[in-house]
Amino acid sequence: MSLRKRAEELGIRYFLVSFSDLFGVSRAKLVPAALIDDISETGAAFAGFAAWLDLSPADPDVVAIPDPASFIQLPWKPEIGWLAADLWMTGEPLAQAPRQVLKRSLSRAVERGFELRTGVECEFFLLSADDWSVSDACDTQQKPCYDQRALSRQIDLISQICDYLTALGWEPYQNDHEDANGQFEINWKYSEALRTADQQIFFKYLVKSVAEQHGLRATFMPKPFSHLTGNGCHTHVSLWDRESGSNLFLDSDDPLGLSTLAYRFLGGVLHSAEALCAIVTPTVNSYRRIGAPVTASGATWSPDTISYAGNNRTHMIRIPGPGRIELRLADGSANAYLLPAAILEAGLDGIEHDRDPGPPLDVNIYQNAGLASDVRRLPGTLLDALRHFESNTVLKTGLGEEFAGSYLKLKRAEWSDYSSQVSAWEIEHTLDC
Repeated sequence: MSLRKRAEELGIRYFLVSFSDLFGVSRAKLVPAALIDDISETGAAFAGFAAWLDLSPADPDVVAIPDPASFIQLPWKPEIGWLAADLWMTGEPLAQAPRQVLKRSLSRAVERGFELRTGVECEFFLLSADDWSVSDACDTQQKPCYDQRALSRQIDLISQICDYLTALGWEPYQNDHEDANGQFEINWKYSEALRTADQQIFFKYLVKSVAEQHGLRATFMPKPFSHLTGNGCHTHVSLWDRESGSNLFLDSDDPLGLSTLAYRFLGGVLHSAEALCAIVTPTVNSYRRIGAPVTASGATWSPDTISYAGNNRTHMIRIPGPGRIELRLADGSANAYLLPAAILEAGLDGIEHDRDPGPPLDVNIYQNAGLASDVRRLPGTLLDALRHFESNTVLKTGLGEEFAGSYLKLKRAEWSDYSSQVSAWEIEHTLDC
């Protein structure tokens, strides 16, 4: 069925044709439903320089071709449909476009008979729209995680989001107040990686839109408050056999329930961890979360070492159950398409080169990092991570040299802009030196 006919059946008047740029910013055009079939053929034209795509004003238009499989009818505004789009320029896929980067990586997995499935845990804060403070003035517990009363005070907003996800068929299964005051998480069922990435992009849009309806502001910023736990985006990963539909990470005879393939994949992620940070913790603020001092709750819940363990939340990688691994490194600023692409490329490298992750380190690594002198530490700044990414051939080659060049160029400029600013801390500590 054509998108136009589907729109007529559902009462849709307009479509948002949307794409994500290299910084994870969602861009869109509003297209009348009567013209959506034409746009599906020719694409919606954008001036690429106006987004973070490393293009110039002299470049031709970027054309966004919507993917019908990504279609979502806005639950809070049902006359509007949303479509994720792939970017093209001069008749070729735009190499540095994040959705294209992921599709290329997934194609390489398909060539090996693999299907990547992912699930994400997107944490967010609900803030006052006026001063960006925690919106609930009564949400002040030192250990607020799972606080029933704080959750109940936001139950109208949280349940509205959950109801929307249920109506969309995402199968949400739990909602909770997280470890920081004003912080929440809503979980839905894992899926094939491209679908999860499209969902993650739309989820952030949905949460922010519903928060605005309630007079609040939602943020996925990694560390909006120095004394509170930051926003993570824990990512659950498994590889499946495309023919048999079996989970290739599962081995019931292993103590942690992982196959040899899974351990090799895990070894690849550990091998490229420093470079991976440039993609999955991609902002200056990300490094306020990694290795942060203990928060008011007593733990940051974010990693600072390149290590793994069983069901132990102090490590970069946790094995929460048989047949999957959980990367606890990524944060709320990670691009939804680049996140799984980078993990996949690192994991495939581990499989191809039989990278051994070594035994799990089942200690509280926050308190016992000294017990393992050979455990590497995560980069301390975005600049450190970018340097690791530049020297890492696994990710640069896997994600594409053209993408890597554009990404490094824009991210170095971001770091340079940040470094040129004089902060209040510098004034306080240096003015009288």
